[in-house]
Amino acid sequence: MSDHLPVLVLLAPLFGAIAIGLFGMRDHRVCLPVVLSALVLSLCCAIGIVLKVHAGGTLDYFVAGWKAPRGIGIVLRADAINSPILVVIAIVAILAAVFTVRHAGERDTEKTPHFYILFLLLCVGLFGITITGDAFNVFVLIEVTALTSYGLIAIGGSKRCKVAAFHYLIMGTVGASFYLIGVGYLYLKLGSLNMQDIHTILASNESLADSRAIRTAFVFILVGIWTKMAFFPLHGWLPNAYSYSPSGSAAILAPLVTKVSVYVMVRMMVSVFGLDHLEANVEWGHFVVWLAIIAIAAGSTMALAQREIKKMLCCLIIAEVGYMVGGAWLGDPQRWGLTGTVYHILADALMTSCLFLAAGAFAKWHGAAKLEDLSGLFRKMPLAATGFVVGGLAIIGVPPTCGFYSKFYLIRGAIEAGHWVYVAALLASSLVNAVLFFRIFEIAYFGKNPVESHGHGDDHGHDHESEPVVRREPPLHALIPLLAAAALVILLGLCNGTVVEFIRTGLIETATVVSTGR
Repeated sequence: MSDHLPVLVLLAPLFGAIAIGLFGMRDHRVCLPVVLSALVLSLCCAIGIVLKVHAGGTLDYFVAGWKAPRGIGIVLRADAINSPILVVIAIVAILAAVFTVRHAGERDTEKTPHFYILFLLLCVGLFGITITGDAFNVFVLIEVTALTSYGLIAIGGSKRCKVAAFHYLIMGTVGASFYLIGVGYLYLKLGSLNMQDIHTILASNESLADSRAIRTAFVFILVGIWTKMAFFPLHGWLPNAYSYSPSGSAAILAPLVTKVSVYVMVRMMVSVFGLDHLEANVEWGHFVVWLAIIAIAAGSTMALAQREIKKMLCCLIIAEVGYMVGGAWLGDPQRWGLTGTVYHILADALMTSCLFLAAGAFAKWHGAAKLEDLSGLFRKMPLAATGFVVGGLAIIGVPPTCGFYSKFYLIRGAIEAGHWVYVAALLASSLVNAVLFFRIFEIAYFGKNPVESHGHGDDHGHDHESEPVVRREPPLHALIPLLAAAALVILLGLCNGTVVEFIRTGLIETATVVSTGR
């Protein structure tokens, strides 16, 4: 059974979706148990993959046992780069699934089976993108992810949900088309779709790697991936898509979709075109890093202008994508930037999960959609507010949260590469994040206007006593995932040394394997 872990991580949510389609339509009570069972099985498989990779290195799985030459067979490939991402995908999906519990009689319960089918198929796509070793299968699974994302956004039913989903559909289709054209160029020129095989061919023929067709393929693939990850200025679809979607949909889409797209970019750099070849073209790296700096500045500036909680968080995602893209292209000799990017994929998935779970809880059980609606929240929902504070401190980069360490590795890579402007942009963005979240903390603790609320006393010099505050925490199915996400944000930070060493080892081994063709 352990030999089939790479395919089981995909099959568990796939068959879970089929089971819900067969039985969940008649009895909605079976939906959540099936979802949780499938995702827990995927999590166990992902942990098993990490342990096998740690013990024996890269793990290849040939679907149906077909080890055809020239990459015709479908291969699933797990290594130290993508195996931790599989674990984080499973964890975030489980937390989001628990958060989405709806009791009988609540609004839109008739959509429950449809929601969970889309939910599990989204997980299939995310797992598949992460573990596949075939460039064309990445496109297929990107489309699986995209189609389910459109449905999860539009299922909210409101007009703005549908408009946001349609906008996302247009941009997503353009991005997927760019990616597919790039893969088509590679196949026409090289005759293979297997990532390792493509790199072996390019590494053995330098003139081919520098040909106009391969350069064109590279640009098309890169633009397609950037559109999918909402890299500025290709970000237009993201703020409305994630802020207007139902809270349950946003709890899985916002933490994972853009981060998995960043992983695809890293995988293309490492396993297809090759780090050595990309780093030899220094002008490419400098150009992309400057684009990343602009993205960081734009995302942070847009976040400052927002009054809606979810839209502010969406703008921060745009800035975080800039962090990761810039880190991946720093080209520092020790590749701390690329290591920081992979670690930040894990960290940002957990941080964003924590924040969107909190935002969903605030909106549903406190009616708070805008910043001013959070007045007095710390007294009304102290536990939920604590989870939000942990997520906010992680985004700022306060130790010992994982956000501090991911920024530390990115800054280290930038210093070694001599990209001081990127360092300044990252630090400035962190200061903006501090302004944003401490403004929220102030409103949530003191109220809308602390001076007016606490600066006036009665005729005897005593402050007026405020009315008793009714404490009303979210139900356990919403509170437990939020607090678990907050705990994981801290745990990943405390374990950063082990995780980063594992990732660095994988980057070195993967680069060596693709270069030698082993």
